[in-house]
Amino acid sequence: MSRKKKDKSAQSTRQLMGIDSVKDYCIATRMGDLVFFIIKPTNISVLPDSSISARIYALLNVVKGQAEIEMLALNSKESFERNKTFYQERQTCEELPAIRRLLEQDSTHLDRIQVLMASSREFYIIIRLRKEKDTDVFPYLSRIEQSINDNGFTTRRAAEQDLKRMLGVYFEQNVTTEQYEDYDGDRWVIVGE
Repeated sequence: MSRKKKDKSAQSTRQLMGIDSVKDYCIATRMGDLVFFIIKPTNISVLPDSSISARIYALLNVVKGQAEIEMLALNSKESFERNKTFYQERQTCEELPAIRRLLEQDSTHLDRIQVLMASSREFYIIIRLRKEKDTDVFPYLSRIEQSINDNGFTTRRAAEQDLKRMLGVYFEQNVTTEQYEDYDGDRWVIVGE
């Protein structure tokens, strides 16, 4: 095994992702702390053109008001394409009509689930903190959050579980876990025994 592979295999998942730690309000990296503001999406498909233009202008105001803003859009839905492909391949090989019908029903069910989840998008505004003093961080973040809200967006700062869920969706499309652990199997550890 090469030295690079050995070094990578010895790293934790967080190290491989470039994350030092997940704090209660940010993700700490060597390039600065990343603070995430969750933006509640607006269904613009039902808005008139003038309202869409106003929303774009409001977003422009948010972006130009803060030089260090980054944005992230996540598709927080699971993909069933492999499952559907498996059902279709299996259906062509199956000789029993009853099993073929069941495979077809399973494929149809996955289609329905995918349609229901089609609007599962998440949007984040990210602020990278570099050299801010600890005493200045929370007032600074509160001003940014207020600025975003004043421009007509519904937002809140992501907490630790929100950040873990966002990382789960981003890195592995895991949208089903309700509580993320710091360590694998952490929920099964009984303290004091």
